[in-house]
Amino acid sequence: MNRTALKPYFPSEITFSKYIFFTGKGGVGKTSLACATAVALADSGSKVLLISTDPASNLQDVFDTDINNKGVTITQVPNLTVTNLNPEEAAHEYKESIIAPYRGKIPEMMIRNMEEQLSGSCTVEIAAFNEFSEIITSNAKSAEYDYILFDTAPTGHTLRMLELPSAWDNYISHDAPSDNYIGQLSGMKEKQAIYKEAVNRLSDPLLTTLVLVSRPDFTPLQEVARSSNELWDLKIRNQWIVINALLQQPETDDLLAAELFHKQTSALKNAPKVLSNSLTFFVPLRSYNLTGVDNLRNFFFSDSVKIVTEEDITTKYENLNSLVEYLYATNKRVVFTMGKGGVGKSTMAAALAIGLSDKGQKVHLTTTDPADHLKFIIAENQHLSISNIDPDRELALYKKEVIEKARISGKSEEDIAYIVEDLQSPCTKEIAVFRAFADIVKKADEEVIIIDTAPTGHTLLLLDSTESYHREVERSHGDIPTSVKNLLPRLRDSKETEVIIVTLPEATPVLEAERLKVDLSRAGIGNTWWIVNNSMSNTTTNNLILKARAQGEKRWLRHIQQLTKDHMVLVPWQHEELKGDQLKIVLQK
Repeated sequence: MNRTALKPYFPSEITFSKYIFFTGKGGVGKTSLACATAVALADSGSKVLLISTDPASNLQDVFDTDINNKGVTITQVPNLTVTNLNPEEAAHEYKESIIAPYRGKIPEMMIRNMEEQLSGSCTVEIAAFNEFSEIITSNAKSAEYDYILFDTAPTGHTLRMLELPSAWDNYISHDAPSDNYIGQLSGMKEKQAIYKEAVNRLSDPLLTTLVLVSRPDFTPLQEVARSSNELWDLKIRNQWIVINALLQQPETDDLLAAELFHKQTSALKNAPKVLSNSLTFFVPLRSYNLTGVDNLRNFFFSDSVKIVTEEDITTKYENLNSLVEYLYATNKRVVFTMGKGGVGKSTMAAALAIGLSDKGQKVHLTTTDPADHLKFIIAENQHLSISNIDPDRELALYKKEVIEKARISGKSEEDIAYIVEDLQSPCTKEIAVFRAFADIVKKADEEVIIIDTAPTGHTLLLLDSTESYHREVERSHGDIPTSVKNLLPRLRDSKETEVIIVTLPEATPVLEAERLKVDLSRAGIGNTWWIVNNSMSNTTTNNLILKARAQGEKRWLRHIQQLTKDHMVLVPWQHEELKGDQLKIVLQK
């Protein structure tokens, strides 16, 4: 991919389809691009609906207004309506719609049983999908709005969501639940026509465009290529690519700008060849964070650089090696890296793993992220083993185990047929992944487990759903494995578990990280340490855009220092991709 072949992204000069999805690795600027595009289309006179399907949505931060799941008109952009699909609210409404017709008509014990069956996290996924399907298939919405834009969740979740229509359609059509089955899939059969129409509209290139957003960096470009292939297999083939935050030709005497320019150019040059098959645009690197309508309106056209000199932060911050020493000295057994997608969780997890293994500690590094970026970053060694949770593999193992145990226990063929039927639900994959996650954490008895978690929304669903999954596993499996029983107590034990929040020194990642800290606290899981990655605050540059961004970081670094009471690790910006032995460099800086 040659940077000179990229076209500037100007929405006013592009012909869009009715439905536009913005997707890509977390942190690449999907929300910024979706919001700025929505404002541009609305300003041109079109009626626009912008929807977030991301469990970790930050539309409220971008527009500086409260957003709900019913739709809010943005005062400064009268033609624009913005909606957050809230999975938990949707799940509550969905659950009540299933149970309400039975209240007062059947025994209370049966009502409680229905509530139990609808308590799993799969209900959240079904409910969110219902809302998404109803929007994309609504003739009323289609008539009311000229364009409907979706700011989707990070890629793994997006692909799961886009895959669901055919998964549910196959399940309902060919493996329909028996008439007496009441569970998460209750009420879905009547919506079969809606799901089928959702599939048709997603795969119609005249109706739907997938905008794959990336930064000009190695890992996001790899993720876009993977997504492009999987979307193509799902028959979603009208794909564009937008390279966000591309630095223009810098001054020749500025070392930092020259290094960044070279790093981006090299990443584009070595991008997967499949990306050259799609229409590709770029958006320049801007000096400001994309919040507020004024910045959204200027995003594609100009950057009037305003450098506001910020007071320097104190020098009282730690490097990554100090955090390794702390984890080693306190004998932590389970270490999570968490944060908004794209902040560098995988790299930081890998660096911590290298640091501990170099001290002779036996370490197992794993990821619950479907994208599995660890394989691009690090290799195993004498003291370090690496794994990832593969959903398809775990699903096959889980199904086999459940059915075999049912046969051994002497269940009737009728009962086994019911279990086989139950296991056809797409929800079973989530249960299988959870089981694998619990089994890996159990290894902390023998070695340190470092877990590179999936992007924030998915991670919180995983953690918050622990007790719900207890019930799911017990119902379908007959008992609760020891690994599942011990999981939540271990996660809540600060002597054993350390949750490290990773962020960037920018508004949106920091605000998202703060919400994560609150949610963890609500789940009884503590957090002390933060890693601030890719900081330019202590670098020297004459490039006005980079200088403005470096100065803009300082207010967020001060904020994090106060929030963490100086338990903050600062990782400087690196001019090359961190992988392999290069991870040792960042430990000392």
